Amino acid sequence: MANQEKMSFADFRKRFNSEDACREYLYRLRWPDRFICPQCGGVDCYHIKGRNKYQCVQCRHQASVTSGTVMHKSKLSLRTWFWAMYLVSRDKRGYSATQLAEELGIAYSSAWYLLHRIRSAMAGRDSDYMLSGIVELDDTYFGAPTEGGRRGRGTEKVKVMVAVSKTDGKPGYLKMEVVDNLKGETIGDFAKACIVKGSVIQSDGYLSYRKPLADDFEHQFKVFDSKSDMLKWLHILVGNAKAFISGTFHGLADKHLQSYLDEFCYRFNRRGFRNQIFPRLLCAVANSNILGYADLTR
Repeated sequence: MANQEKMSFADFRKRFNSEDACREYLYRLRWPDRFICPQCGGVDCYHIKGRNKYQCVQCRHQASVTSGTVMHKSKLSLRTWFWAMYLVSRDKRGYSATQLAEELGIAYSSAWYLLHRIRSAMAGRDSDYMLSGIVELDDTYFGAPTEGGRRGRGTEKVKVMVAVSKTDGKPGYLKMEVVDNLKGETIGDFAKACIVKGSVIQSDGYLSYRKPLADDFEHQFKVFDSKSDMLKWLHILVGNAKAFISGTFHGLADKHLQSYLDEFCYRFNRRGFRNQIFPRLLCAVANSNILGYADLTR
């Protein structure tokens, strides 16, 4: 499956044309050596064929291949999940709920919820990574400005912290996080959560950056010069993220912006694995956490 993305959608549907085919593949992915009970860690189980569950011999807990993941208790078939992940992984521009609903013949609401659960899995996978070495850091803004509203760091638009690591002058990994404000404490919390202590952070001379970054990082800053290469990669990626969101997704609510930024970062961080994106995405989904519909609509 390493080169699954090279398969046409027609060939992919033939490969995963039944619930049994999808379940068997997902079982091997979750438990490559042998079943491990998520409740007690036991390794012996009975297969309850009628319910497609596995009962632990030791504690009698029953688990399915989707237990504990974003696919938990989904009304959609595993086949639909697999096909959706294939379509999402093969198109670098992203897939809107309208497109996915039409392609798979499902309701818009089902496609919308499915995509948000996939993005949640993407975010969970990327949360394991920390930036290190030399890191560019800055803030940016998403959304339309309020008529007559303030611009710059006083804007009412959604504020986003951005950091990208660099290796040999080229971008490595990217992090983007929606924040409530640009106070020093907020900036410090973002840096500590995303960047390895002791890394070199390059930023502009914004005063709120200086104190929170001084203790744990080597902070290099200067007044921003748009004519120089200062923060070059970060600003290119911010522009790409805005094009990604505006080009595919329309009428995006502010409260869901983080979800779409998570997808953009996930795709960028795996740009070197284009022939492996589907199995990597499936692995992320298989190792994700439950996301209820109420969590998205509240």
